[in-house]
Amino acid sequence: MSEPTTFTVHLEQKQGYHFTASFGQPGVPDIVLDEPGPLSAGEGPSASQVLAVAVGNCLTASLLFCLHKFRQEPATLQAEVTTTLAPNEQGHLRIGGIEVVVRLQETAGQVAHFGRCMQQFENYCVVTDSVRRGIPVHVKVIDGAGNDVYAAET
Repeated sequence: MSEPTTFTVHLEQKQGYHFTASFGQPGVPDIVLDEPGPLSAGEGPSASQVLAVAVGNCLTASLLFCLHKFRQEPATLQAEVTTTLAPNEQGHLRIGGIEVVVRLQETAGQVAHFGRCMQQFENYCVVTDSVRRGIPVHVKVIDGAGNDVYAAET
């Protein structure tokens, strides 16, 4: 088991709900975060959108990592992340669920060790397992022929 590591990102309010996030890594640009209208101008993704991107990217990168472990070079992977915002018991908006659909260009049969990757790839995703502790996350993988080849729910 590896030792815990930490990282720090810096947020700075520019005006209203417009923030800049800095990652402190050479060559990594800052990103702008902002809330949508009518609260703000929507000049960047909201925190909810960034969380959705983090879940989708982590899952897709984890699948790619698993495929690379078996020396597979899939064509471009794509993911679509649908996030549901719903009011809680007090009427405050919360993320009610996240659904991720990862699409391969190949059919499952064209990828060696595909079944093993479907069994393991989520284990490599730091973000999704952490988020699942409080938010339902549904994951589906669709191959190049349009077949549902994997599904997992919390």
